[in-house]
Amino acid sequence: MSYLEYQVKYTPTGFRKLLFLNWPVILLLTAISCIGFLMLFSVAGGDIDRWATPQIKRFGIGMALMMIVALVPIYFWRNVAAVGYIVSILLLVAVDLIGFERNGAQRWVQLGPVQLQPSELAKITVVMMLAAYYDWLPVKKTSRPLWVLLPVLIILLPTFFVLKQPDLGTSLLLMMGGGAIMFFAGVHWAYFMTVISAGIGLIFAVFKTRGTDLQFLADYQYRRIDTFLDPSRDPLGDGYNIAQAKIALGSGGFTGRGFMQGTQSRLNFLPEKHTDFIFTILAEEFGFLGSFGLLCLYGLVLFFCITSALQNRDRFASLVTLGVGTTFFLFFAINMSMVMGLAPVVGVPLPLVSYGGTAMMILLMAFGLVQSAHVHRPR
Repeated sequence: MSYLEYQVKYTPTGFRKLLFLNWPVILLLTAISCIGFLMLFSVAGGDIDRWATPQIKRFGIGMALMMIVALVPIYFWRNVAAVGYIVSILLLVAVDLIGFERNGAQRWVQLGPVQLQPSELAKITVVMMLAAYYDWLPVKKTSRPLWVLLPVLIILLPTFFVLKQPDLGTSLLLMMGGGAIMFFAGVHWAYFMTVISAGIGLIFAVFKTRGTDLQFLADYQYRRIDTFLDPSRDPLGDGYNIAQAKIALGSGGFTGRGFMQGTQSRLNFLPEKHTDFIFTILAEEFGFLGSFGLLCLYGLVLFFCITSALQNRDRFASLVTLGVGTTFFLFFAINMSMVMGLAPVVGVPLPLVSYGGTAMMILLMAFGLVQSAHVHRPR
């Protein structure tokens, strides 16, 4: 009996699959999203229709898509991984050619009535493509130079198009998420040390080329780095956002000011309070306890992803689960570090809490892959 025949024979079928879903993960994702709805209601000053209602609708659509993805056998997603990757690359090219601009960045493409941000899709298709690649590749070839080059190209191709938008935050997520998959697949540590050394050299080059025709980043991205290194240098200009965010974080104290009682949000001191800086609203209104509670929910989602991956004997399924979990971790880790001044502001939303349609639905579909891997693992 082949492995595929064994997998088909000993996995649940039909509606019995619903019983084998990882329900704790579904409940945790729902709880996190409900916190997001509550915060969006608060930042809108009690207006549920402004941001909360559209987000609730998107969550409903995303959960339906997650269930559909979860009920499809995981080997199907392995077989279409290359197709999904190619589609995401074509969409990124379309953004470069016919995409429309918003807030100084060209990141969206209009597909009929839908506005899609292809870079969000690329985060997941890169994970799928790398997992399928290492599932196909014999383990003994994992660290051979020729076979390491191809996954590097798989990561760098979408990263190049995302950087052109420009979107430094998503570019970093693509590279770190892809690198994590390579690490989990067993690529030798020496390659990662080489990349880290090259990264240090790249950081040096970024600063060295500033103000020249060869500068690596846009001027506003350099200003973000300056603000990160010294937020007080321009408190009413480039440092304003992070200064107000720190005030909100600190004023919440241990238990917070109370729901809809945050002065930073009520008086509109906080920028992008419904998207990138929504964590500061939570911290101001619910304090350390509320912030730590949200972090615990995120941690539990990661815990269930890791345990599911370790229990799965299918290499593709295990790598996809770890890849989605890593991407999820990078989302909230970078966002929280950003608003606390521990990392430069790079425009990464807080998963399932920040306002945004594409990000939420793509992330829930990604957890559909995690559910599919969990449901269809051989027992």
